Amino acid sequence: MVSANIHQVVIAPRNFLRILSIMFRYNSKFLLVYTTLVLCGLWPDSFSGKDQNVQAPTRAAAPSADSHPVLVELFTSEGCSSCPPADEFVQKLDSLQPAPGAQLIVLSEHVDYWDHDGWKDPNSSPALTERQGAYERALGLSTPYTPQIIVDGSGEIRINDARQVETVFQQVTGTPKLAVRIGAVNIDSGNPALLRTRIEADANTDKHNADVYLAIALDHVGSHVLRGENGGRDLTHIAVVQQIAKIGKLQKGKGFAEDVELKLKAGTDPNNLRVVAFVQTPGPGKVLGAALWKAAR
Repeated sequence: MVSANIHQVVIAPRNFLRILSIMFRYNSKFLLVYTTLVLCGLWPDSFSGKDQNVQAPTRAAAPSADSHPVLVELFTSEGCSSCPPADEFVQKLDSLQPAPGAQLIVLSEHVDYWDHDGWKDPNSSPALTERQGAYERALGLSTPYTPQIIVDGSGEIRINDARQVETVFQQVTGTPKLAVRIGAVNIDSGNPALLRTRIEADANTDKHNADVYLAIALDHVGSHVLRGENGGRDLTHIAVVQQIAKIGKLQKGKGFAEDVELKLKAGTDPNNLRVVAFVQTPGPGKVLGAALWKAAR
């Protein structure tokens, strides 16, 4: 476990919106630094002024159709006391979309190795623990830990290091992506419920073959933790992964188009779903493209 040192509610300065509007027009690089610092609670008082009673906006405009998709995977657990600040951080990434020209597509992946410590995370999965372990091997890390944030399968970010966050996002947003599309999503309410859709991806120009994945996630989850390190706390999560399925392969120089059918967990609310399709080189390696579908609420 890596300790996080941001547990406070972040209050943005009164002139936050005015500064953002100026930076949108003149300095998109600095926009990401400023927004990240505000989200992390690291913006120094000397810059923010004394009047700090206006909260940061909770939702930004939806990304445009030509936004650059960036997959952000948070490995987390309700049994980990350092995880709630990271959960809040990815919620802010999702709502504020602070990276200019990018669409940040977040997934919260709850691991199960904290489940022995007094509280079983109801969203934890050994498959997600295995996915994190594969990242540790691919990235040459010594051990898995929470919270851990992997960006586009190729880099880590730590939420208390704003400069590193900016550097990683700049690197991945500068990498060309192939287009991935999610067709109409239909849910058959039978027993079990079935989700049907069609996934398409443009021709693979990378020098490697790649795998095509479909992730089913709950848009929002609330939980009252009774025991463990977070005992007594009410936690909220976003884009909570229920399953990640490998649905096919994308060969070099070829495109992908497949109809997909996945079983949903019993009791899943079809109005509280996200579907994320992404193409990733084996390893797991870098993410070549991604797309997001959300149920209308």
